[in-house]
Amino acid sequence: MTSVKDLHVADAPTREAPGRGRFAFTDDYSVFDWGKMPDQIPKKGAALCTMGAYNFERLEAEGVPTHYRGVVEAGGAARVVDLDRAGTAPTEMAIDLVRVPDLPFTDGDYDYDAFHADAGSNYVVPLEIVFRNTVPVGSSLRSRGSPEAYGLDVAEWPAEPVTLANPVVEFSTKFEEQDRYVDRADADRIAGDAAVADLESLARRVNEVVTEHAEAAGFEHQDGKIECAVIDGDLVVADVVGTFDENRFAYRGQQVSKEVVRQFYKNYDPTWVEAVSEAKAEADEKGVADWRELCGASPDHLPEGVIGAVADLYGAGTNAYTDAEWFDAPDIDAAVDAVRDL
Repeated sequence: MTSVKDLHVADAPTREAPGRGRFAFTDDYSVFDWGKMPDQIPKKGAALCTMGAYNFERLEAEGVPTHYRGVVEAGGAARVVDLDRAGTAPTEMAIDLVRVPDLPFTDGDYDYDAFHADAGSNYVVPLEIVFRNTVPVGSSLRSRGSPEAYGLDVAEWPAEPVTLANPVVEFSTKFEEQDRYVDRADADRIAGDAAVADLESLARRVNEVVTEHAEAAGFEHQDGKIECAVIDGDLVVADVVGTFDENRFAYRGQQVSKEVVRQFYKNYDPTWVEAVSEAKAEADEKGVADWRELCGASPDHLPEGVIGAVADLYGAGTNAYTDAEWFDAPDIDAAVDAVRDL
């Protein structure tokens, strides 16, 4: 399904009715939209599944509709249970399934009219809804707007994270080869029957729930995203919510997310990072969908010490966020200190 998780279909969705299936989380990861990277991070798949399930269950308790149905219990029975009955950190999540119509790319543009004509009443909304509570140093927001545009009384972005008085909500494409931010008018066209105001309202509610719990657990919730689906005409939160891959969290000023690996690569393998940037720009200029075909470099393997430190960070972070000992990992303070100077 993606570079980090697989999809298993039990009952296929149709235009008229949702189906049932499972996400199987792997230890793969992706940065800079590359897809599957050359290494795996042990414990990562189980950490994301556990944290995602924990957040889905909190959202459901708060009345936020989702496609989540439980986690798959390890062992021969493979029963679907609530997270607190799983026993060990799960790697599979049961979900409602909806359709993902083809998104044709012709004459240098994507045909969303064709996408929605084939969607029916059960489909993934082809947008990501991004919310930002802070603007970290690595945030793309800094390159797309001035501080004044977001209510800050400074002329230039500071060299440290900035907290926003009011969270910002933005819209990004989901199924294009190179995701791009779009304004509300384009988002409304791309979303089809899903109202942009409803998508924004849902994202803000998810942000509130995750941020409140993160603060209680000692984390700063900096930014994140949701993906949505329409099921029988109703809008629900889909994919996975509030994990260290989908969102940016910090603990004692240190990133606790895959941003650690993203920033490490900028110094460790700058040739590849620059080649990715150049390939994306060339693809935009030429109207080519797959920028990877234009990239003349591949990422180097991570050092073993970095892999181990990041694996411990995922495990320790999940333990701390859920207040449970799912993983044999250092405490969160030790795990954060280990990655601080990578």
